[in-house]
Amino acid sequence: MSSTLTIGTRGSALALWQAHHVKDRLEKRFPALRVEVLVIKTTGDRILNQALSAIGDKGLFTREIEEALLDGRVDIAVHSLKDLPTETPEGLRIGAVTKREDVRDVLISRQWRSIADLPEGALIATGSLRRTSQLLHLRPDVRVVDIRGNLNTRFAKFDASKWDGMLLACAGVKRLGWADRIAQIIPPELILPAVGQGALGIEIREGDEAALRAVRVLHHDATFAATTAERALLRTLEGGCQIPIGAWARVKDGRLLLDATVGSIDGTIRLDAGGSVAEPAKAAQLGRRIAKKLYDNGAKAILDDIRAAAPKRA
Repeated sequence: MSSTLTIGTRGSALALWQAHHVKDRLEKRFPALRVEVLVIKTTGDRILNQALSAIGDKGLFTREIEEALLDGRVDIAVHSLKDLPTETPEGLRIGAVTKREDVRDVLISRQWRSIADLPEGALIATGSLRRTSQLLHLRPDVRVVDIRGNLNTRFAKFDASKWDGMLLACAGVKRLGWADRIAQIIPPELILPAVGQGALGIEIREGDEAALRAVRVLHHDATFAATTAERALLRTLEGGCQIPIGAWARVKDGRLLLDATVGSIDGTIRLDAGGSVAEPAKAAQLGRRIAKKLYDNGAKAILDDIRAAAPKRA
């Protein structure tokens, strides 16, 4: 392969780390390939003074990058898979899903070592309704502060505050070299992660066989099976940033296991469901089955209430 490949990415430190990680791996695998990185600002990057739940969730961090992919300005797009909507725009496809980093959330705190250690009334920052719901279910006494911005911005805000803690994704914290700031890596049994958390989704144009051949060297089958199940669950529940849905799928002893949760924003209700299939190739069926189980057990009423209460957007 002897050509140039342009990667489209957001401009945050984490997004650039991810894009350059893909760039380095491709150039190592294909020495004759020249890989360039083009930074594209997304809606989610521009609007920082509102909670994600107030501005919608469909392609907040991906739409402009996908437009650049469709019009040929870039050849591949590197996304945090958890940001990528479950419905792919016509003309595009996911060409590869990379091996997952640590899927868990973490507690960042100056003095408290775990969620259990937090004092009554502790102030905890997070921009995620999923984390808010599950945290309040565990600790209804804590107070949640909404926080937006990239990881650098969030750490700066936290360091300038009197907050007791902050919840983030372990993968991003580790990738940017801040593992020493972690007070607790939170077990999935306490807080289930976001759909696709820790994995990168590499998007390409339909029919671009050269791009597909290049990115397939980065593809990880077990992560793909796990995230396929999670994304099928999310698609079936019609959820997104404004819906408190957590999911964790993994391949263990040849079986694909999936645990999922739906909760009320105030944490008073938490519904859990899980299951497995013997064949990871049936990942999507597993995701739909667990979604239906949650839906039938009360998730429909929770999700309907959350959507009805959501701010109406023009």
